Amino acid sequence: MFYGGGSYMILFILFILASLANMGVKSTFNRFHKIRNTRGLTGAQAAEAVLRNNGIYDVTVERVKGHLTDHYDPRSKTIRLSEPVYDNPSIASVSVACHEAGHALQHANGYVPLKLRTMILPAAQLGSQALMPMFIIGIVLSLPQLVTIGILFFSFSVVFQIITLPVEFDASSKAIRMMDAYGILSDEENASAKKVLNAAAMTYVAAAAMAIGQLVRMILFNRRSD
Repeated sequence: MFYGGGSYMILFILFILASLANMGVKSTFNRFHKIRNTRGLTGAQAAEAVLRNNGIYDVTVERVKGHLTDHYDPRSKTIRLSEPVYDNPSIASVSVACHEAGHALQHANGYVPLKLRTMILPAAQLGSQALMPMFIIGIVLSLPQLVTIGILFFSFSVVFQIITLPVEFDASSKAIRMMDAYGILSDEENASAKKVLNAAAMTYVAAAAMAIGQLVRMILFNRRSD
């Protein structure tokens, strides 16, 4: 049962939870994106404040297109903030920007999980792209070895998702502490910022659960096919 309908049911449930997590972060962001922070700092200004207060001067802050496309690129030492975050003085914008600045601080301090995630990123991207073609070709041509190789490639993506969890939670923790320590947000606004960052964290938990569930299903299917 677990090989067939049961495994699909588990993946369906995980998909629903992931969808709810994504809806939750968008809803929470939009809610607090409408509330201006008392200091009137934009996301870009907040990120710069965190960097300067930590003595980091070799990281740039750039505007990028998209919605919730914010990220830190350790290769170029660049914090890229989406347009709704970069220019907006809302609680949500500052929360997201300080979270990304938290990643820059991780990088500056040699945070090991971030190093590991950066190292495994190319293999993870290849694994997510190679899984389905290799899996399908292996099944069609009755080449279980090819299926196994596809699963091994995909395992890098799963490891990446798992390593991402401590990286993201630590960045959010740093953001909350720094917004408080540097007076970027008030105590009441910090409570709202926690809601924004906690909602975002749940999307990473859901993504990791989805990846693990997919990997387990592929492994069980491959064993049944042997």
